[in-house]
Amino acid sequence: MSSAAVLPVASNGEAEAFADFRRRYDEYDSTRSLDALRATEYSRLDAAGEIYLDYTGGGLYAESQLRQHMDLLRDGVFGNPHSVNPTSLVATALVERARAAVLGYFNASPDEYAVIFTPNASGALKLVGESYPFAPTGHLLLTFDNHNSVNGLREYARAAGAPMSYLPSSTPSLRVDESLLDACLKEPGEHKLFAYPAQSNFSGVQHPLQWIERAQGEGWDVLLDCAAFVPTNRLDLSRRHPDFVPISFYKLLGYPTGVGCLLVRHAALAKLRRPWFAGGTIVAVSVHGDWHKLAGGTSAFEDGTVNYLALPAVEQGLAYVEAVGIDTIHARVRCLTGWLLDQLAALRHSNGRPVVEIYGPRSLECRGGTIAFNFLQSDGAVVDERVVERRAAAHRVSLRTGCFCNPGAAELAFGIRWESLVGGVEDSLETFGDYVASVGLPSGGGVRVSVGAATNFADVYGFIGLALEFRDSMIRDVALRPRLSC
Repeated sequence: MSSAAVLPVASNGEAEAFADFRRRYDEYDSTRSLDALRATEYSRLDAAGEIYLDYTGGGLYAESQLRQHMDLLRDGVFGNPHSVNPTSLVATALVERARAAVLGYFNASPDEYAVIFTPNASGALKLVGESYPFAPTGHLLLTFDNHNSVNGLREYARAAGAPMSYLPSSTPSLRVDESLLDACLKEPGEHKLFAYPAQSNFSGVQHPLQWIERAQGEGWDVLLDCAAFVPTNRLDLSRRHPDFVPISFYKLLGYPTGVGCLLVRHAALAKLRRPWFAGGTIVAVSVHGDWHKLAGGTSAFEDGTVNYLALPAVEQGLAYVEAVGIDTIHARVRCLTGWLLDQLAALRHSNGRPVVEIYGPRSLECRGGTIAFNFLQSDGAVVDERVVERRAAAHRVSLRTGCFCNPGAAELAFGIRWESLVGGVEDSLETFGDYVASVGLPSGGGVRVSVGAATNFADVYGFIGLALEFRDSMIRDVALRPRLSC
């Protein structure tokens, strides 16, 4: 990768821009196998004229994943796994194959880790929250930069009387202030849980995996949210050993939706105590006797019947990603993200003011393929994210707007003062628009683009073409849609 000067994309055509991109990001050529997959496995993107830049929101499936899964369903007969009849045994075997495939993909020893299937990463987090032994003698430590499904753990801790604290991030990088980490980890107590994301779903910041060992060395259990990390990065659980790892497979594989998992160390699983029981989770239960006996291991945590018809697609999808190569995907994402950062940072209005304000790191160091930003008018005012969303839709560009279910990062990025967030302000809110007005935001959030396995240069070039529409603009769009929730 050379450090040649950035060429404004408007000054040349796509072919010239691509040639310049390849000179500056020469690693891209090692990923050209993905272009063949784009033409076969993801041909529907070009057939429909779609530019898909929301991989942090959801991955895209390959056509072969669908064919393999449909062939399996068409040719097989599968019964509920909670039985020993022939069709149930076939389904049980496929569920266990999927479980083994997950362990294998993440290089997790079955002697150390178990796989609990859930509807998604949020479901995995709820399992931890409701079952972890929070107590007044313990502690919950969260980073400002966390998805709402991780933030929700605080309600379980609060209900149990457990102290909690937040580890702040710094602006403008939105990285955690590591000078405070060691002090936070010195908190005394037992049953202490530290939860943080391997990669921010807001800014793409990648937080150090070395924190896992640092925290465990101080007596903490560590929950590593990997939902945004694993689609484009390798997670090797033989090298890093977090206690809890929630994952949504649709973000990694594109298909199936409605299936996730909690990868959990056996030692951490033994600490969990479920507050209820359901079908499939018990050895026996009595109505007359008013007692129940939970099943052992993962069975106690998989409520009801697992999604046994979808789980074979997880094994097939993981095999597909293995064949493509997560390192190849990572390299492509890195190159395209670098070029996008270059181009967005270089855009200027005629008066010299920037067209874009980027939230988070502007270099590729310790970051993933997610970029959060806002467009700015030529007078410096923020362009309403609903205007951006509407114009993107007109260009068949799929991106994300809002605060991306990460209020801590959003509050820091948008400069929301803490004084406006305390004092019962929530009591006066009826809509998200009320919240935006109450904290004095000029816009309801930001814009987020993210790249993935099927992204090519034409996609990011097309997006910069959209971005150029905001140069020298004074936008006064009206009749905007109501603001959605954060």
